[in-house]
Amino acid sequence: MITVVDYGIGNILSFMNLYKRLNIKCQVATTARDFDGATKIILPGVGSFDHAMDSLNASGMRETLDELVVENKLPVLGICVGMQMLADGSDEGQRAGLGWVPGRVKKFDLSRVKQLPHMGWNDVEPIANVGIFNDFHTIPRFYFLHSYYYECAKQEHILASTHYGDDFTCAVTNGNVYGVQFHPEKSHQSGMSLLKNFAEL
Repeated sequence: MITVVDYGIGNILSFMNLYKRLNIKCQVATTARDFDGATKIILPGVGSFDHAMDSLNASGMRETLDELVVENKLPVLGICVGMQMLADGSDEGQRAGLGWVPGRVKKFDLSRVKQLPHMGWNDVEPIANVGIFNDFHTIPRFYFLHSYYYECAKQEHILASTHYGDDFTCAVTNGNVYGVQFHPEKSHQSGMSLLKNFAEL
């Protein structure tokens, strides 16, 4: 059962509708009790890092998420700010992140990019066509909207990259933990394929 974490941030309905089209069971968790039957977790997020972390911590679901992801090793997919929350922290704020994928979130250098935010469609180059990028035989394009990027502490946790001014990490992994900076729920067929791949891990 795909379980989407609803802590007041992110377009939950988009994921529900997409998985309904794929005929894959999906539920929403707004409390710790709602994770009953969960086999995979999606952590969406939009807005600022500190606001997202404060909202998750106040939701009453943080402890359950740590137990399911860290101890029970349930697969989790962080999306946009939900990916950034996987880091140890962010230059955007003061709060500690989840720390599930060692690294830090940093702001793009304005001298290296055309404008901020990085908004619109861009190519994504996976390290390998496996896992959530399984069966992508051409370079996929996804929709982005962000001003900060993930800098992994270890090269082995980089799953895919995108070019904007310079190459930056746009997807990460650490065991059962995955994160993507782009919005698969807004990325048409590529996004649907990625979310289907996550469901089938």
